[in-house]
Amino acid sequence: MSDLQSKLQWRYATKKMDASKAVPQDKVNRIVEAIRLAPSSSGLQPFEVIVVTNAAVREQIKAIAWGQSQITDGSHVLVFAAWDNYTADRINQIFDYTNAQRGGSTEAGDAYRKNLLATYTVRDPQVNFEHAARQSYIGLGMALVAAAEEGVDSTPMEGFDPAALDGILGLKARGLRSVAIMPLGYREADKDWLVNLPKVRRPASEFVTEVK
Repeated sequence: MSDLQSKLQWRYATKKMDASKAVPQDKVNRIVEAIRLAPSSSGLQPFEVIVVTNAAVREQIKAIAWGQSQITDGSHVLVFAAWDNYTADRINQIFDYTNAQRGGSTEAGDAYRKNLLATYTVRDPQVNFEHAARQSYIGLGMALVAAAEEGVDSTPMEGFDPAALDGILGLKARGLRSVAIMPLGYREADKDWLVNLPKVRRPASEFVTEVK
């Protein structure tokens, strides 16, 4: 078993975190950087990550997230917030930044930009949001792996009121909508009913289909 696989075996959706232990900032930084480096459709990165450490704000989030204790017992909460729509300004900003980083535009790049502008900007905003939200889940997956690599416990969550969270964090004014949250912390093993249960996944024979 590879080192990465052993760490993925170790990780689980932690149910009880130790409120006395905070995740060091350098570990959080590396987890967030892994999210930033995640792939996304057309390289648009149509989501952002809000890192919440403020205790009072985390209490507010807990109140609209079924009282899940990891939100306040952990030291950090990562909020994945997707663009509410693909707009010409947003698409152009990404392409302009890419061109600046790569030393100029190309004929292929310009054609690709025009295609995205013609396709995305005329779609229903809800369709665009749902597409952007799917990209944020790629980042969530990267965060889970990165946390495991750092020996940090995490719990991916959809069990919260998105509109309420958007209000708490002022996301609507920024053109964002919350999609998922992920508390970070350290397990309190003697109080977590799940920690010693075997990890259960469908066997590869029922999960993987090879087309040769």
